[in-house]
Amino acid sequence: MDSNIHKLANVSSGAKIGNNTTVHPFAYIEEDVEIGESCSIGPGACIYNGARIGSGVKIFQGASISNLPQDLKYANEPTLFYVGDNTTIREFVTLHRGTVETGFSKLGKNCLIMAYAHIAHDCVLGDNIILANSVQLGGHVHLEDWVIVGGTTPIHQFVKVGRHAMIGGGFRATSDIPPFVLAAGEPLKYSGINLVGLRRRGFTNNELNQLKQIYTIIYNSGNNWAQAKEILNLEFSGNALSEEIINFIESSKRRGFRG
Repeated sequence: MDSNIHKLANVSSGAKIGNNTTVHPFAYIEEDVEIGESCSIGPGACIYNGARIGSGVKIFQGASISNLPQDLKYANEPTLFYVGDNTTIREFVTLHRGTVETGFSKLGKNCLIMAYAHIAHDCVLGDNIILANSVQLGGHVHLEDWVIVGGTTPIHQFVKVGRHAMIGGGFRATSDIPPFVLAAGEPLKYSGINLVGLRRRGFTNNELNQLKQIYTIIYNSGNNWAQAKEILNLEFSGNALSEEIINFIESSKRRGFRG
């Protein structure tokens, strides 16, 4: 093990730490922990049993990874928290491992979790996600790839957010949010598509126009969901974007997002 572990760090001999990983003073790492190569574990960071951390991960001072769930049903069963490669976890972030219900929580690759954010038990977050400062995720939240959440936003337990969606800062998310949208306001509602983010990620003008048309039918044409779905199936038959949005809304268990 070719790693740089400071003499003032408290690292269990059973922990598995990859090559070229640096562990700073006063970091605490328990036995059932696996950390990949070329990581940085900041001063005072705590990495608890069940942590499975990829390579190239940067964990800043005071962060808490894979601590016990804040769930009264939790009975100390062994569960996990996965952190994907090249993810950055900033100061005083708290990440709680899963419960027996799912067995794990998961944070994907190339994510940025800013200071004071919290990811609760049994959450599943995809790749390329950004949570701004003090975002708070309840248990069982599911964020698909490329989701961005603005600062201080709480997301209710069991909420699902579709890929490429963006939630503005300072709002509350209590219902599922479909893909590609910009969500803002109180109560949280559809505020257009995530135009800037989608352009940055290579969506074509034709795709952007299609998304605008699809969401106009859903939210801005006076249709209920059954009517909107019928129109979409006629006008956008075989369109992958429309099918993704329909499938997301049809499978939603926490409906209530409106235009």
